[in-house]
Amino acid sequence: MAVGLPGFLSDERAPRGRRPHPTDFAARDGLGPPLKMRETTVSKLRFATLSLLVSCALSGTTVAAPAPVSASASAIADAKPAASGRLVRDGVAIDFEARPAGDAAELVEGGLADIRFRITDANTGKGLPGLAPGAWLDLAQVISNPKLNEQKECKDKIALYLKGVVGVRPMVDLNSYYLLVLNKDPSISVIDPLTSVGGVTSTLTRIMLKRPPVDWAKSPDGKHLFVSMPVADQVAVVDAASFRVVKDVEAGDEPVRVAVQPDGRYVWVGNNSRDPNRSGVTVIDAHSFKPVKTFATGKGHHEIAFSDDSRHAFVSNRDAGTVSVFDVASMQKVKELQTGPRPISVAQSSLSKALYVADGQAGTITVIDAKTLATRKVIQAKPGLGPVRFTADGRFAFALNTLESVATVVDAGSDEAVHDITVASEPYQVTFTAGYAYVRGLASERVTMVKLDSLGKGREPVLQSFAAGGEAPKLAGDLPLAASLAARNDEGSVFVVNPANNTTYFYMEGMNAPMTGYLNRGHTARAVTVVDRAMKQGEPGVFSTQVTLPASGKFDVAFMLDRPQVLHCFSAEVKPGAVSEARLAVPRLEFLPVPVTVQAPGKTTVRFRLVAGKKDTPRTGIKDLKVSYFVAPAGTRQRAAAREVGDGVYEAQVQLGETGAYYVHVDSDALKDAQNKPYLTLRAVSAVAGK
Repeated sequence: MAVGLPGFLSDERAPRGRRPHPTDFAARDGLGPPLKMRETTVSKLRFATLSLLVSCALSGTTVAAPAPVSASASAIADAKPAASGRLVRDGVAIDFEARPAGDAAELVEGGLADIRFRITDANTGKGLPGLAPGAWLDLAQVISNPKLNEQKECKDKIALYLKGVVGVRPMVDLNSYYLLVLNKDPSISVIDPLTSVGGVTSTLTRIMLKRPPVDWAKSPDGKHLFVSMPVADQVAVVDAASFRVVKDVEAGDEPVRVAVQPDGRYVWVGNNSRDPNRSGVTVIDAHSFKPVKTFATGKGHHEIAFSDDSRHAFVSNRDAGTVSVFDVASMQKVKELQTGPRPISVAQSSLSKALYVADGQAGTITVIDAKTLATRKVIQAKPGLGPVRFTADGRFAFALNTLESVATVVDAGSDEAVHDITVASEPYQVTFTAGYAYVRGLASERVTMVKLDSLGKGREPVLQSFAAGGEAPKLAGDLPLAASLAARNDEGSVFVVNPANNTTYFYMEGMNAPMTGYLNRGHTARAVTVVDRAMKQGEPGVFSTQVTLPASGKFDVAFMLDRPQVLHCFSAEVKPGAVSEARLAVPRLEFLPVPVTVQAPGKTTVRFRLVAGKKDTPRTGIKDLKVSYFVAPAGTRQRAAAREVGDGVYEAQVQLGETGAYYVHVDSDALKDAQNKPYLTLRAVSAVAGK
């Protein structure tokens, strides 16, 4: 059987450095752009068959000699890697190596490994810039298809990875990123844009929280997410690798705003307590996940910013009309700044080394020197100012005025307001890519884009916009502080949540509309962020990342490059590791086979097995097992009690009242520490049509 492999954008239309997005290959979830735009997108693609790409890959020459290395890479190459390989083709050399992190001598199950690919000119040894390779790690085993009497080996599996076939995912995807969607209920939805279940959802898993979330912040290394839960008076610490809560930390009275220092040492949480003696900020150790200290700073909502060197923390006190300054090293408040009657937002510029405080009542932006803590200047704008955010280089600040529907742009080089730009009605959030500012308005479905290189005194800003759905966000009612916009780290694209229609849209710069959207099944979306696990390019042609090795055995390290076309599989051996008794004691859930297609209305039986320990001993006697299920896109969640039928096997009867795709989960206190809990999908068809 010939397996179609998505090709790559043509030379004229695709920058070499952009990773393919799944929407380059197919529209998702039935929420793509209008037909005309879809045709434009598809016209940009060229498809190649798997057999063609494999034949090209097999024509390469595998050699044993090491690649020439630059002086900057020679120190890394001194120690022998635990696994390595080299491929040369069409004048391009690809060197792979895997090294155990730290002092380990070999690759071990459960341990960390540094994975690196170096792509160079085979003659000169110089790194090649502008490339976008793909790579995957999976156990070296074939995929059997008994119906077609065929097996798919390493190179064949790459095509299935790219197509997003559920059940055919690599153990480690070195190109992956995930969307985390903050829900109105106590949960976070994790969406894998590369995978589609039955063509109707890309939800990978859900992270259950103790209480509804309001805000979140990522650690600088991206390994943890800190989520505030005001009703619980806690911050949930989420492991971004396993997508599970590792700890709920006491965080003072009504924790709301969350911010992490640039050096990643401490998490600062604003406490919006109604009690003036408890309204302030709580500091949490970002490594031990323990509260360090709580300060009373003044009444009102608190925004938080830091100096570049993490020496000072700045906490605004909206109702008190002050900004409290803390020395981080001594954990002491060192100054109270008077910046206006209602300081509503704070932001720091890495360019000017100053803090900018927006006052919503006075309409001023006060500039504070981050080192001396003296006032440099007061910039007069208009009352109604809200959030202030800086571009990544610290050059331009966007101060959003919700009353005027204007973004006031401040040039940090001169501390002048250089533009008042009319943007989406009632602007309340802004985010940035390298080329654009994206402004979201409460009263408009449109997102305003401002071209950053068109900004500056005496210049005319270049604007454009796109619709993220058909409804204004304010129609959704209460919204959290967390941002409804999130940019990808390595390309000109953003994700935008429309809370009014429960959809997260993907927009790529250069398009006239979002390319696709992801419905949030069974929950109500409020905000979005991106967890990026993709390889990063350091020096030209060198791509690396650090991964946790999920199992022992022989691994295929599949590698793909579009120009020249390369499809090759390296190998790595991972030794068995010591797995903790505590981890082994956590029950592991597996669903037993059931018909994928069932009839509705009607009942069907769902069966699953629970095992634990090194020998997969059946877990019996669990009394609180519940099966929860709902129909896409956002049906009412139903529950059914599960009963034990023997040997660790449990079953539940689920009532399917209508046709559609159903998503089935198992809940129990015994499973609360389980990682990557699987879920079951069922497709219900009409019982009448099936007769």
